[in-house]
Amino acid sequence: MSSDTIVVTGTAGFIGFHLAEKLLHAGKQVIGIDCVSDYYDVNLKEARLDRLKQHQGFVERRINLEDETAVEQTFRDHRPEACVNLAAQAGVRYSIENPRAYMRANMDGFLNILEACRAFPVKHLVYASTSSVYGANTAMPFEADGPTEHPLTLYAATKKSNEMMAHAYANLFGIPSTGMRFFTVYGPWGRPDMALFLFTKAIIEGKPINVFNNGNMKRDFTYVADIVQGISKLIDVPAIIDTSWNSDKPNADTSGVAPYRVVNIGNSRCEKLTRYIEVLEDKLGKKAEWNMLPMQDGDVPATWANTDTLSKLTGYAPDTPIETGIGNFVDWYLDFYNIKR
Repeated sequence: MSSDTIVVTGTAGFIGFHLAEKLLHAGKQVIGIDCVSDYYDVNLKEARLDRLKQHQGFVERRINLEDETAVEQTFRDHRPEACVNLAAQAGVRYSIENPRAYMRANMDGFLNILEACRAFPVKHLVYASTSSVYGANTAMPFEADGPTEHPLTLYAATKKSNEMMAHAYANLFGIPSTGMRFFTVYGPWGRPDMALFLFTKAIIEGKPINVFNNGNMKRDFTYVADIVQGISKLIDVPAIIDTSWNSDKPNADTSGVAPYRVVNIGNSRCEKLTRYIEVLEDKLGKKAEWNMLPMQDGDVPATWANTDTLSKLTGYAPDTPIETGIGNFVDWYLDFYNIKR
């Protein structure tokens, strides 16, 4: 399948921006939906959009996914062949303080996307889930068909709900859907509320960095270019009904009654947070002052993705080492903020 017109939501955001840029370079028309919320620096979001607007194939629709009429009109006007939903209220810990923001953006907004895909059928709906759905599960590496019934935050619960909503619409209306569970995405143009951005800013300014769980955290750090490569390849592989699916022993990652699947997109490596920081110190040429703290509410000690399904479907496996990815982020950060080494 080849899709020439693709709706991408969250194009002012970190991953959405990178995906839109990749698709535009490939000659696709991208209908970018984003409300440009003030959850973090709007100037950074506008700078991303400015780059996208340089492409003739980019159409900006500055609307909120919670606006049912506006979402429907966008699909009516452009009749996309595929939709990639990356818009969401982001942040794991922010959901503890602002739960209703997550319900509106992640639940109502996603419902409007599903309804638009129902009214104006797409060949494939691809949407962002998260590794956070694995919650209290500690069996490593995380398998796409592993248990996800114990979310530790409302953010994770909304994303798990999105997967179930997508399954229902795939079953009822035949909308092929693929949910993508992302693992700790980082890289240039990243979010200011994420660890790499916070660490870099603090180290440059000579301020201490907060290292939670006393440094005993492990993460599957995944470079953003690897994430968007995985997404772009999945767009052209619509989900189909799994004829080998056993309803007596059902797997969670595929379905025998609906064109539905979920996949992990991660680097398939479990790296210590301390190593991540040491690489950052090396790239900056400056040591950090470490402020050791206990585990945060809703956090998990480790994540690690099994990406076999992604590889089988697309022939692709993320492989960017943190030395390369962090180096690229530091180069971007210093350039974007005009900081001399």
